Parts: sequence; C-alpha cells; structure tokens
Amino acid sequence: MLNQQTVIVAGTDAEAQRRFDEYLEVASPEGALTLMSGWTGIDFAGLDPDEALAGLESDAIQSALSAFSDADPTRTWTPREIADYVRIGGDGPVLVGSAATVADALETIVEETGVAGFNLAMAVQPETLEGVVEHLVPELQRRGRFKREYAAGTLREKLGGGSARPAADHPAHAVRIDGPGPDAAEASQLSRAATD
Repeated sequence: MLNQQTVIVAGTDAEAQRRFDEYLEVASPEGALTLMSGWTGIDFAGLDPDEALAGLESDAIQSALSAFSDADPTRTWTPREIADYVRIGGDGPVLVGSAATVADALETIVEETGVAGFNLAMAVQPETLEGVVEHLVPELQRRGRFKREYAAGTLREKLGGGSARPAADHPAHAVRIDGPGPDAAEASQLSRAATD
C-alpha cells in the first residue's frame, strides 16, 4: 500500500514553513471546494460554509468525503474546514520541514503503519518536487531508505517479473509497433476479452 503525501521540504524547518505559509496565502478555498465537489458529487457552493456536514450522499466517490469522518469519528467537519484542509495537498496529509524533519516523519509513518511507500503530491510545480530531489532524497539515501541506483529493466519487467513486451493475451499486444501482432479479428477478440 502507498500513502498519498504532500511534502514541503527546504534547507531548514523555517524556510519550509515560510514556503508553506506562502502557499496557504495564495491557495483558493473555493478551488479546494470545487475539487471536493468534483470528487464527491456534492455541490459545496450550495452549503452553509460553517454548518456541520451530515447525511450527505451522492453517486460519486464516497470515500473522499467519508475519509474525513473516518479519520476522527468524534469530529464533524464544515465545508470551510474541509476547504482549509484540502487547499494544499488534496485529501492527503502535508509534511513541512527540513529534510531531517520530513525524513523522521516519513520513517515514523512507515514504522507505525507498515506502508510500502509514498505517492507524492505537489503543492506547487515544479518547486515541491525540486525540494524533494534537492533535500529529501539525499537525506533518505544517507539513511539507507532510498535507492542510489535503479535496477536494470523496464517497469513492466519489475512489476510483472517477466518480459518487457506485453504477453500475447494482453490487449496491448495487438498494437505493437515493433513487429507483427495478431490480425484484426484476433485483436478485436483480445480487446473484447480484456473488457469482459
């Protein structure tokens, strides 16, 4: 399992906090609620921003809204509080600090939850990931928590443990550009089989 994580990292805790504060100044609460409206199918613009959310249902992603109540069942959230939480990093947690501070927090999360890794979200592109590359990756490498070299092979080989090419029964096999694939009838049959 991977955790979504937004990381605001800089040379010092104070510099990282300054960046985070700058991001908060320009982040849009309305934009955050628009994002949540898209995720949940609930029109947050039509709700009282300070009234607790209760009993809202839609046909969209229920987990996006239930994540707030599941995290703390004793708390009720208002649209304003959700906007404040979501405006940086979406619905995932945000870590702010120096490389050492953030690495300590990530190690704690791994030790306490057993997650396999993190899917990093950006607050500002490309600055957020530049901070990760310049500050956090070297610190994690120093701690032995991040690889220094990549293993040979394609992502398909690493994930599937086999060939770099799609298997004959995979829909992508029909559209190979490096050699003959199945004829049109066979390709159509493979495509239907993959979607059934």
